[in-house]
Amino acid sequence: MNLTPTEIERLLMFNAAEFARRNLREGIRLSHPEAVALLADEVMLAARKNMAYDEVIDRAASLLTADLCEPGVPDMVRIVAVDAPFPDGTKLVTLIDPIILGENDIRPGEIIVGDEPIELFAGTERVTLTVINRGDRDIQVRSQSHFFETNPELEFDRRAAWGHKLDVASGSGVRFEPGIPVEVDLVPIAGERVVQGFSGAVNGALDGVAP
Repeated sequence: MNLTPTEIERLLMFNAAEFARRNLREGIRLSHPEAVALLADEVMLAARKNMAYDEVIDRAASLLTADLCEPGVPDMVRIVAVDAPFPDGTKLVTLIDPIILGENDIRPGEIIVGDEPIELFAGTERVTLTVINRGDRDIQVRSQSHFFETNPELEFDRRAAWGHKLDVASGSGVRFEPGIPVEVDLVPIAGERVVQGFSGAVNGALDGVAP
């Protein structure tokens, strides 16, 4: 049997994940490598089973709790990124803080807010656009992206999106699957309204420049 380097790595990950499962059955808390191996293996398995992208993330993010891991492991496993083999091609699956903390657990640097809901961008005028991904792969746009400069495979009224970003919480985003219309709300970029990078369409002040 001839195995490619990728197949050898997959077997190594599976063995590490089985080691982690054995430890859990024996009541042994997982170390950092064991926790990562178990999460990555479950992502790969779910992808091979042709589960939807969001379902893969939901499944993996519900596997481990802090009490199943050694102290400090949840803070070490903040991001797990796996190139998973879906039937329609390899996709990067990213798990953010995948180990569930206990009710009274506090993560270093954590922001604890009050019980009342917080309104994002209160009083800000929104722009609503319909976006269609004309490509053949999912496209994700993050919260701080200048929407005008997003992937050219996304079809929408770009002139209306000039100087705007997604109306979502910082650090989150919106995923656009091929061919499926998605309605999004945009809010004006605040602060000094200077944009650098992205596709290079601005690289400076937004105001006073025609889109």
